[in-house]
Amino acid sequence: MRSEQPAAIGIIGGTGLYEMEGFTRRRWVRVRTPFGAPSDECLTGELAGRRVVFLPRHGRGHRLLPSEINHRANIYALKKLGVAWILSVSAVGSLQERYRPRDLVLPDQFFDKTKKAGEHTFFGRGIVAHISFAHPVCEDLRRLALEGARAAGARVHDGGVYVNMEGPAFSTRAESIWHRAQGFAVIGMTNLGEARCAREAQIAYATIALVTDYDSWHPEEAHVSVDLVVANLRQNAERAQQVIRLTIPAIPDKPGCACHRALDHALLTEPRRWPAATRKALALLLKPHA
Repeated sequence: MRSEQPAAIGIIGGTGLYEMEGFTRRRWVRVRTPFGAPSDECLTGELAGRRVVFLPRHGRGHRLLPSEINHRANIYALKKLGVAWILSVSAVGSLQERYRPRDLVLPDQFFDKTKKAGEHTFFGRGIVAHISFAHPVCEDLRRLALEGARAAGARVHDGGVYVNMEGPAFSTRAESIWHRAQGFAVIGMTNLGEARCAREAQIAYATIALVTDYDSWHPEEAHVSVDLVVANLRQNAERAQQVIRLTIPAIPDKPGCACHRALDHALLTEPRRWPAATRKALALLLKPHA
């Protein structure tokens, strides 16, 4: 009897990732979702012996502001293509001296400073759900990425709080100093919405944060700028590729962690009261619960 195909691994990131060595059988696929268009087409293929789906977070050519990213559509598209795990790679600013430019950080917490809560959930419109989000990162997947980073020889930090600001402007110095005083590790503009939607979609999610700068707090370092971010991100791209290639083979073939059962005790509205249109839009997410 034919064995079941292993679930796919999703990668969300930038240009340097979908051009990585060893990414074979590549094909761009357009995915329609009930939540509008994803950032771009999805690139399907094989990497390190596994089926992989890559999504350019800001679109090819970096065309979308952080606040313009449709996280619901992006996560739904990956779910539709069979993704059960997501490795998210993104540039961040450091809020502490020990997180140096070109270091990697594997955050285990998020702090939300956006105004997009209504756009970071699939629910509403007649179906209420409240997911558990005390631990917003999949610890199983995060530990595998941490092991991959160490095997790649990266300067990597285990854990820390990623504060998600809205942007698109970088922090003022006053904001940066305040975030630093709270003990936050890094700051970015994108990952909270991804993590929250991934949890609702019952996809395991972990962030590989690439430190590009010291944000705006450091008295002796250049304040964050696009030129600084791009220069350090390019230097980090090859290391990020190594980490991904080393992490992927260790990811289980089948879903099995608590993230993959996130809706088991989250749905509050009785199925008999679900509006037909919302039930249809969320059918992919609600299959085991309808």
